[in-house]
Amino acid sequence: MSGRGFFITLEGGEGTGKSTQIKLLADSLLRNNREVVITREPGGTPEAESIRNLLVHRDGGRWTPVAETLLFFAARQMHIENLIKPSLTQGKIVISDRFTDSTRAYQSYGHGLEPDLIESLVQLSIGGFEPDLTFILDLDVSLGLARAGQRLSQSETGEDRFEQMDQAFHERLRQGFLDIARRYPDRCVVMDANRTIEAVAADISRIAQERIAHV
Repeated sequence: MSGRGFFITLEGGEGTGKSTQIKLLADSLLRNNREVVITREPGGTPEAESIRNLLVHRDGGRWTPVAETLLFFAARQMHIENLIKPSLTQGKIVISDRFTDSTRAYQSYGHGLEPDLIESLVQLSIGGFEPDLTFILDLDVSLGLARAGQRLSQSETGEDRFEQMDQAFHERLRQGFLDIARRYPDRCVVMDANRTIEAVAADISRIAQERIAHV
């Protein structure tokens, strides 16, 4: 990889299977002797994980859309500088569960924050840093929320703040992610997540390997 790493993100609404696909992609890359770092947003560093507790827990606070967005970018700045960029410099492949596209979808399309404000923060806080490749997992909202509800019923993390939003909010998210894919066609690939886990994983692995090979 000529000393340069590769940054992959997986995006999508609730219950689209990102965590499962990240693990399968990492396993596929490891079998091809790639060094892989798996991370998530908000999170990835101790500081960002602390902010995560404020943002995704049901009792984490009643944030305004602007305050919420600023917290996401504070966590992201630490994540990039302390984990993502150092890993890429070492030639590793970084795979993140969510990144700036989630802020665009949740805070702008979902909560109605002006897109220009978010793009200004992208430049101000992280210097316009973006992934090399983004997979957007697309799934019917009702099915995704049902899957997410089943997962949460088996979890004690309390990380269900966004799952508690109404269906209209999640419909806006879905359309937001699809719009983001149209805005960034060179970086984003939409994956139909209403297929078998194996079929989705095979397509993600193939596309990722092809893109990495051209670095």
